[in-house]
Amino acid sequence: MKVIFIEDVPGVARVGQTRTVTDGYARNYLLPRKLVVVADSQAAAAMESQLKKKVKQRELEEAEMAELAEKLNEVEITIKAKVGESEKLYGSVTATDIAEELGKSAGHDIDKKKIELAEPIRHLGIYDVNVRFTHDITAVIKVNVISDEPAEEETEKKEKAVKTRKTKKKSTAKAKTEEAEAKVDESEDKADETEAKVEEDEAKLEEAEAIEEEMEAKE
Repeated sequence: MKVIFIEDVPGVARVGQTRTVTDGYARNYLLPRKLVVVADSQAAAAMESQLKKKVKQRELEEAEMAELAEKLNEVEITIKAKVGESEKLYGSVTATDIAEELGKSAGHDIDKKKIELAEPIRHLGIYDVNVRFTHDITAVIKVNVISDEPAEEETEKKEKAVKTRKTKKKSTAKAKTEEAEAKVDESEDKADETEAKVEEDEAKLEEAEAIEEEMEAKE
């Protein structure tokens, strides 16, 4: 069946386009939802003028979106966030956060649904984020996620973290050294015990030899 689309159907056709579709698809889906009219029908003739207006309106909207996309390609926004260790955020930066910042700092009101973010941003850094207006019209903005702490505090925090790590390493090294020294002391104690035992055995042997010599002299 040949039909004229009076509304956009993603992946199928756009307003004003004529397509040939299966009868079942037209009767069971497109026509009941008033997405199309049958081509060369009275309904199509009645919709002709309205469709031309819709197509023209769409062209104007797309021209505006293309212009906005071109401007957004030059936009870089900065979002401050609370940061923990290893530059990992306590929370995350979402499409909603990006849309809000675009409105505040760049003056562009963008629907958060148009911002393509595979997953929330969880680390500091600069990210390329897509803004998709239509299948063919997209923009790429730069999102710079930084710490919300003043530079001095952030530096102090990093230095403190470094000192903490160094202190932990020193403590670990000291503990290992003490453990090694304890083992050496234990070995020395055992050596002293062994030496004392040898001396005791030698003394007993000398005493036995002296008794033996004394007995021989009496004979």
